[in-house]
Amino acid sequence: MQGNRQDAWTSDEDILLAETVLRYIREGKTQLEAFKEVGEKLSRTSAACGFRWNATLRKQYEEAIQLAKQNRKKISYQSQQKLDTSQTEQPNIHEVIQTLERLQKYYQEIDHQEELRKLVEENKQLKQKLYQYQVFLETVQQAMEKVKH
Repeated sequence: MQGNRQDAWTSDEDILLAETVLRYIREGKTQLEAFKEVGEKLSRTSAACGFRWNATLRKQYEEAIQLAKQNRKKISYQSQQKLDTSQTEQPNIHEVIQTLERLQKYYQEIDHQEELRKLVEENKQLKQKLYQYQVFLETVQQAMEKVKH
């Protein structure tokens, strides 16, 4: 008498395991990571998933494994090409010039603001001195008026 074991793998679980492992291969990740993910989803240990994959499913998916590995190489190659081209792209000379001109204008404005601040302060001091001289001049004029009389 042969009955189903409670922990027997269903075809849906096999498919989930296979699809996950193949995805991890394509993405350049490890099969151990795939076993861990599937184990969490199915409430099984990653070791049980690894055993099921290696003992039963790997043989059935040999061609898909090869395709996933080829796909991984293509993706890796394309990513490397994009990285290489982005590193070798030179900035547009006109953009560089515009940026430098904007920086120059910005720093000139800062210099002008500082210069303006100094002039405002100097003007304030001169007004104070002028007021003091006016007060002194009025005092002298009053004193001379008294002397004349």
